[in-house]
Amino acid sequence: MHQEFKWQLKSGEITLGRDPLVMGILNVTPDSFSDGGDFTDREKIIAQAQKMVAEGAHILDIGGESTRPGSEAVAAQEELDRVLPAIDALKESGITAPISIDSYKAIVGQQAMEAGAETINDVWGFQRDPELADVAAHYGCPAILMHWDPDRDREKDLIGEMNRFFEKSLQIAEKAGISKSQIALDPGFGFAKNFDENYELLRRVDELHALGYPLLIGTSRKSMFGKLLGNTPKERVAATTASTVLAYEKGAHIFRVHDVRENLDALQVAKAMLYGPPPPKDV
Repeated sequence: MHQEFKWQLKSGEITLGRDPLVMGILNVTPDSFSDGGDFTDREKIIAQAQKMVAEGAHILDIGGESTRPGSEAVAAQEELDRVLPAIDALKESGITAPISIDSYKAIVGQQAMEAGAETINDVWGFQRDPELADVAAHYGCPAILMHWDPDRDREKDLIGEMNRFFEKSLQIAEKAGISKSQIALDPGFGFAKNFDENYELLRRVDELHALGYPLLIGTSRKSMFGKLLGNTPKERVAATTASTVLAYEKGAHIFRVHDVRENLDALQVAKAMLYGPPPPKDV
């Protein structure tokens, strides 16, 4: 049911397949929609990272610029002043989980890689700053390319338009020399998509497998749930896990979440349903 892919990181190889990979979100920003301001000092950053790793996070995704609707762009130096101390803190604290840098800026990606990051996560799919593709190629690191296209034709089929966007991103990656085996695609839930489109995308996300890349799903605490349930971001854990399970059943590989334990538990149940359970544990 799940296509198998292999990522090569500096710290070792990761297999993307039936075993779901959970990416823990660590925003070191004052204004992110759900956890803005929660992790802006060294001790809180380390404590949250340790918590997510203890709960089973496979990768930690560090972001220094909020991309919530209405947020203001952050200058590269300010973003670096947020993410580099966070990466240094995690490395110095002995955390060995691979670090992903959530940025669309080439200079941020380059300095984060030098500081110890192993993956690049670009919400603009290399189309805002194509030089970031050159950074990924230089370091040979995995790259996650997200769909974010505010100018797409909303009269045309959603998945068809996403495929056209990804084809452009993949052309940029190929021109830079990035190996196809080091790429994952993220359909970008909540990014230039309205309420109905987000749920259509969740229903049809398996259609993106035709492009031949692993899929990352990032629905964690999104407003698509708040608009349905009338609750706050931190009250959307159960809704997030429901979407996580559905996306996993549709063949997705990576799940970018705030709440690691809850999503990983749900994924383990979904995996047992699809592939059969492992030997039972003593309880």
